[in-house]
Amino acid sequence: MLVFAGFTPHSPLLLPSINKDKIELVSHTRIAMADLAEELYAAMPDTILLFSKHPTMYPDAFSINLADPFKFDLKEFGDLSEHRTFHPDMLLTDRVQRALRIQKIPVTLTSDPALHYACAVPLSLLTENLPSVKLMPIAYAEGLTAKDHYNFGSALKDLILDSNHRVAVIASGDLSHALTSASPAGYAPEGIQFDEKIQELITTKNSAGLLNLEDTFIANAKQEAYLPLAMLFGILDRMAISPRILSYESPFGVGYLVANFQLS
Repeated sequence: MLVFAGFTPHSPLLLPSINKDKIELVSHTRIAMADLAEELYAAMPDTILLFSKHPTMYPDAFSINLADPFKFDLKEFGDLSEHRTFHPDMLLTDRVQRALRIQKIPVTLTSDPALHYACAVPLSLLTENLPSVKLMPIAYAEGLTAKDHYNFGSALKDLILDSNHRVAVIASGDLSHALTSASPAGYAPEGIQFDEKIQELITTKNSAGLLNLEDTFIANAKQEAYLPLAMLFGILDRMAISPRILSYESPFGVGYLVANFQLS
C-alpha cells in the first residue's frame, strides 16, 4: 500500500557537515524537510522508493539499485564521517522488476553500494527516526520521454497498491540551476519560469500540464527535477491527494523545493 509521497531537493549544501558556515541560508528548506520527516515517520513505511539520479544510469532504461547494504558516499564533498546503512527490499524489488518486464517497460537491476548525494541528502534529512526502513532506489532514464516516466510511475502504483508492504515514495531533484548570473549554469530566463511553473503544476495537480512542457524549455532551465517528478505524478495518477508546497528558496542560485502530497 502507498502511505506517503513527497518531493525534495538533494543539494549537499543542505547538510551541516558540508555547508556549516552558510547552513542558515537554507533554513527554510531544512525546516520544511524536518516537517516532511515527521510526516514520513508518522506514515510508518516499511520501504522507501526513491526516484533520483544514481551513479549508474542508462539512457533507455530505468534502473533499480539492489546492492546490500547501501551506504552513503559524500567524500567528494569532504564528508568522511560514518553514515547509516540501508538494506534493500528484496521481495518487492523482485516482484516489481518481473512485473515491469512483462509489461515491456525497460528496466534493469544495478548494484551500487555507494549512495551518492542525490540519495544520501534526502535520506539523511528524512530518515533519522526510521532505522529499519528498507530502500529501493530507482534511477530515471534521460533518453526516455516524460510520458514514459509517467507511465512507469503509473505501472509502479498498481504494484504498490497491491502489496502488503507500507511504501513511501520520494522523488528528489533540484530545480533550475540557471536562476541568476551567479548560478552554477549561469542565467537563463527559463530558469525562473520553470521553477514557478513547477510550483503551479504541483499545487493544481496538473499532470497534463507537466507532461506537455516543451523540451527546449526543460533543457534551458538546467534542472534535475523534471523526470523524477513525472515518475511521482504517475504514481499519484487518479489518486485523491492534497499537494502542499512546504518551502521554496534559491539562496545559491539553484531552486530547492519541498512538497508533501498528502494522501486522502
